[in-house]
Parts: sequence; C-alpha cells; structure tokens
Amino acid sequence: MSEWRELKLADLGTFQRGRSRHRPRYAFHLYGGKYPFVQTSEVRTARKYIKEYEQTYSEVGLEQSKLWPKDTLCIKIAANIAELAILSFDACFPDSILGFIPDEDEADLDFIYYTLTHFQRELKHIGEGSVQDNINLGTFQDILFPIPSLPEQKAIASVLSSFDDKIDLLHRQNKTLEAMAETLFRQWFVEELEEDSNTIFLGDIAYFSNGKSRPEEVPNGSVPIYGGNGILGYTHQSNSNGFSIIIGRVGAYCGSLFIENKPIWISDNAMLAKHINDSSHSYLFYLLKNLRLNEFAEGSSHPLLTQTLLNSIKIISPSAEKISLFCHETDKWKEKSDFNKLQIETLETLRDTLLPKLMSGEVRVDYP
Repeated sequence: MSEWRELKLADLGTFQRGRSRHRPRYAFHLYGGKYPFVQTSEVRTARKYIKEYEQTYSEVGLEQSKLWPKDTLCIKIAANIAELAILSFDACFPDSILGFIPDEDEADLDFIYYTLTHFQRELKHIGEGSVQDNINLGTFQDILFPIPSLPEQKAIASVLSSFDDKIDLLHRQNKTLEAMAETLFRQWFVEELEEDSNTIFLGDIAYFSNGKSRPEEVPNGSVPIYGGNGILGYTHQSNSNGFSIIIGRVGAYCGSLFIENKPIWISDNAMLAKHINDSSHSYLFYLLKNLRLNEFAEGSSHPLLTQTLLNSIKIISPSAEKISLFCHETDKWKEKSDFNKLQIETLETLRDTLLPKLMSGEVRVDYP
C-alpha cells in the first residue's frame, strides 16, 4: 500500500477562478450564442456531472470569459460553498466557481471529486462568518488534502464511481419512463381526444388542500417534508399517506409537481391534489403537468395558486374506460420507477458509508 501525502490542489493540476468580467450581469449582447454558460445553480443541482445548462454566451460573451474544457471540476466558492460537479461539455462559468483540471500524471479527476465531497463540511466551515458565506481562491490554495499514489487514487475512485454510475443509470431509466407516460397522455388525451367529449371543471374530478406549517425536522426522520421545490427535510410525522400529488403553490416554484406513494408531510408553500377516483391518480398527475399550472397562477410579482382557481379550470373529460387503460399502463411504469428510487437510496447510502472509510484508510483497495 502506498503512503499518503498532504498536498494542495495546485500541486495536482490547474486551479483557477472562473471569469466573467462584464458588469452588469444583464448585458444582453453577451448571451444567446453557442457557448454554454454554467451558473452556480447548475452546479448545485448536478449529480456528479453537469449535463444541463440554461444560458449561453455569444462570441462577445466568450471574449470576456473563458472556455473551460470537458472534465473540469467546478467548485462553488460563494453562497452554498464547496458544492461541486464535473463538466460533461466545454463551458464558461463565473468567478463564483473555481475550476480544477488535474495533471494526469499526478491526480485522478474522480478521486479529487470524492476527496472534496468527503471534506465538504470542513470546507463550508472555513467559509462561514461573512455576510454571505464564501471562500476565496487564496484560502483554498493553502488547504492540504491527503492524497495517495495515482494507482491507489484510481482504484478508490473506481469503487465509488461504480455506485454513481449505477445511480445515474437508474435516474436515466426513470426519466425515460416519465417521458413515455407523458407521450402516451398527449397521444390519447390531446391528439386523439374524442370529438364528443364533455367540458367539465377540474374540481369535478379532483380535490385540493393546502399544506401545513413545517413540523420540526428530525435528523433521522423517514418522512420527507415537501415544499414547492422538492424535499425540504425529514420528520417523523405525516399529513398525507398513500398516493399523493404535490403542487408548488407560491412564488418561483408555483405549479411545480411531484408525485409520491408513501407517507409524506406537505408544507404550507405546497398543496395536495387527489383524484376523486382513487385508481386514477396517474391520470390526474399528467393532466396537471399538461395544463401548465404556473400559467394560471395569480399575481405577477408573487404568483399564487389557490383551491378556488384550480377548481374553476375547464378541462375536456375523456371516457372513464380510456382513463382506466391509461392508469393501468402508467402505474406499471410508476411501480418500476419507485423500485428504481429505492435502489438509488440504497446505493447512495452504501456509497456515503464507504466514502469516509476509503478516505481515512480504514478500508483499503487492491490496485496494480
């Protein structure tokens, strides 16, 4: 087994801040080109690899920035500091993100990713205390990390990457299942809708109820607390059991949708939707997605969805037989998706349990 050394990231590769010289940010001539511009939100929501982006730079935008190559490790140094992800394409990013490109003779990219993941809590602590948590390049450059030989780095990274690769595959399977259900809904209930279908109100087939104030979060709780943008924490209580459709009801996440089939707590910035027919919740979920509920929200500065508003939306009512057939098909896909989610949770737990053991040397791996 190799000896581990204390090294700085600068000893292991190229380490620089992103670049975005132009101010103000809303200079429209900088945007709309072919160069991806990754922002801190994309780093935060990525699962190891950044695969999506919303903004692009023009040629002028690129001139005042820098194009980083694929496989650059992006590290946030402002706000939610030490969040990190790897570029899966060439991209620009601002100076609130550090870029690290490993020297292939000294460091393995995946190993550095897992090292920083392991020390994320300590890195966050270093940046605490200012008005907005941040950590500057100079401070980051002085931090020492335990680093083994390159072959051992690769061996450790291979073990941990095997978990993330499987997790990514399961997420992609679920995304495909979701797309299949959405396509079937559009085909049956939009493109092939019967001419003699009746117009009814959404409130005729569904009922809506607002969530309640968040209960106390419990570190080891198993019941997820849902808000308008997803899971906010965990508790031991629940205010909805079984098949639940969660709708973001206020602000930026107004109209966002989530679906669960287990005990959950729905907070007061979300609401619960259920179909009157207990066997038709899948149909209601895809109907709500197709309706684009955020477009019905009241108020431009602070959008709001209310029960009264939702109940009054007019929809076309297909036959009960067709709804039943749709739910029969999509419920099978949902069952597969739920099974995948359980596998994902198990794999994430195993990975997160193994990570500190590998990084501390408690568990060692064989390597050539």
